[in-house]
Amino acid sequence: MSGNIQLLSDTLAQARNENRAALIAYLPAGFPTVDGGIAAVKAALEGGADVVEVGLPHSDPVLDGPVIQTADDIALRGGVKIADVMRTVREAHEATGKPVLVMTYWNPIDRYGIERFTAELAEAGGAGCILPDLPVEEAGVWREHAEKHGLATVFVVAPSSKDARLAKITEAGSGFVYAASLMGVTGTRESVGAQAQDLVRRTRATTELPVCVGLGVSNPEQAAEVASFADGVIVGSAFVKRLLDAPDDAEGLVAVRELAAELAKGVRRDA
Repeated sequence: MSGNIQLLSDTLAQARNENRAALIAYLPAGFPTVDGGIAAVKAALEGGADVVEVGLPHSDPVLDGPVIQTADDIALRGGVKIADVMRTVREAHEATGKPVLVMTYWNPIDRYGIERFTAELAEAGGAGCILPDLPVEEAGVWREHAEKHGLATVFVVAPSSKDARLAKITEAGSGFVYAASLMGVTGTRESVGAQAQDLVRRTRATTELPVCVGLGVSNPEQAAEVASFADGVIVGSAFVKRLLDAPDDAEGLVAVRELAAELAKGVRRDA
C-alpha cells in the first residue's frame, strides 16, 4: 500500500490556492493515553488543522521544550509503543481524510527497522515522516524506502543553516521543508520573527517545496504573522499545553478543538 505524500502535497497546494498558509498541528501519540491521544489528534483536525504531525514519544527529546517533554514522559510511562503511533495515524486519517505525518527522532526507527517502519506507516495511511535529527548525508536508505512506500521525508532547517547547506537539505527532502526557530528563547520576539522570515526567504531560493515554520506560535495573532511569509504554520506546544491544563480529558478535547479553530482563522486573516 502506498502512503499519502500526494495528499499532503495537494493539501498544501490547496491552502496556497486559497491565498493562505496551512495550519499544521503537532500532538504526541499516547498522551494523555493512547485513546485520548487519538481523540486529541482528531479534535485538532476537526477544529481546523489541515495537517497533523503525530509525535513518537522519546526518552530524550533534545529538540523539544518542557511542555512536550512532559507529555512525552506521560506517554512513555503509559507504555506507548510504535504500534500505538501507527494506530493513531490510521484512526486520525480514516476519521478525517486529512494528511497525518509522524515526527520522530531517528533512534526508534533505526531500532524498529526502516523497511518495517515505512511499510507500516504507509499501510496506516501516513503521509510521511519529519526527522529532525537525521543528517541528510545519512538519509539515503531511509529516503529509498520512504519513496518506495509513497511517504514524504521532511527535513528541518534552522536560521544557522548556511545557504549551501539549505540547498543540500531541500534537494533531499519531499513534502515540505520544516523551518525551525524559537520565539522568545533565541532573542526578542521581533528579531526572531525577522530571523524566521529571512530563513523562509533563503530556503525558498533553493526549492519549490512549501516552507512551513515552527515558531512557538500559540495564538491567532502570531499565526497570522507567520502566515504572512510562510506556506504553513506549525503549532505544537500550545496544543499540548491545552491538554495538560485541562481539568479532564473531555475539557481537553474541547480546548484543542477551540485552539485549532482560532488558529485556522489566524492563518486565513490576510487571505
